[in-house]
Amino acid sequence: MQGTIDGFSYGAVTPVAAFLMACLGAALGLRCTTRSLRTERSFRAGWLALGATSIGSGIWTMHFIAMTGFSVEEVSIDYDKPIIFAGLAVAIVMVGIGIFLVGYRGATRMALVTGGTITGLGVASMHYLGMAGMRLDGRFEYDTVTVVLSVVIAVVASTAALWAAVSIHGFLPSLGASVVMGIAVSGMHYTGMAALRVHLHPAASAAAHAGGDSAGSLLVPMLLGPVCFLLLAAVVVMFDPLVVMGTPDWDDPRAARTPGTPARRQVPRFGTYADPASFHSRPRDAVGPADW
Repeated sequence: MQGTIDGFSYGAVTPVAAFLMACLGAALGLRCTTRSLRTERSFRAGWLALGATSIGSGIWTMHFIAMTGFSVEEVSIDYDKPIIFAGLAVAIVMVGIGIFLVGYRGATRMALVTGGTITGLGVASMHYLGMAGMRLDGRFEYDTVTVVLSVVIAVVASTAALWAAVSIHGFLPSLGASVVMGIAVSGMHYTGMAALRVHLHPAASAAAHAGGDSAGSLLVPMLLGPVCFLLLAAVVVMFDPLVVMGTPDWDDPRAARTPGTPARRQVPRFGTYADPASFHSRPRDAVGPADW
């Protein structure tokens, strides 16, 4: 017996909320990756780690917000917590590998292809691990072609996002790249869900559907941790102007450089953190004898 799947139990609320969380995670992660290229090497790993955790948490949160609107009419759904949190760890680790490759190698073709592939596989692995953590009185079956398509979407989107992180420096273009990645991640999720078929066990009871709301009540507390992290990461980003707006000389033609190559560290010439050498190199105003 085939189950009746409803992926939009709450209408457009869950897809829109899931999309916004994917965009938030992507925006934070991409800006942190860009920021890592503008800092000292000793601090780069910290920014890259924050970026990887932001993207991974955003993808994981997007998935389970979308899953709160998923139901199978004939049965109730439960979740295996260890497998679900393993999916979060896999997403962060694999996204981190891709981001660190690009963060330290730059926007070379090999780094982008390798990093994008690993990151995309991490996104897909998180999705299907999350699906494997679902417990119901039946079994899942996937259409192979549609599954492959969902993985391709994840890989292409991840590669494009990594390229944007090291090549696009303006705030608005980076925001646009985050929206594109949010669309791609959401597209990958719903493409993967379109590949799903549920075959119910003969003993499945329609009365079990009465417990379907328990899945939603379980997911909401689980989402609090990643959501709180994303908000905390957003605060960190907001208080670092270089993350939001970038360095002033990015639009200067004289500062042109090869995409993906870290820019020279910007040292303030005047003020509390000024470079002492700048005081000697600053041109002095001409003073005439009459002014002595």
